[in-house]
Amino acid sequence: MKGIAKKIGRPLSENPKEIRLTVRLDKKHNEILERYVKRNKVTKNEAVRRGIERLKEDE
Repeated sequence: MKGIAKKIGRPLSENPKEIRLTVRLDKKHNEILERYVKRNKVTKNEAVRRGIERLKEDE
């Protein structure tokens, strides 16, 4: 079949993560983050997003 070829790869996200953030943590805050991600079985990125959402709740 000629015409438009179907693209190969991951499907496009409905909410693409375009902004990159780098954070430096001290040992205490890194340990808190590590415990949270292990206990909740989420990535560090997801844990940070959840923390930001909690900041929004405090506005």
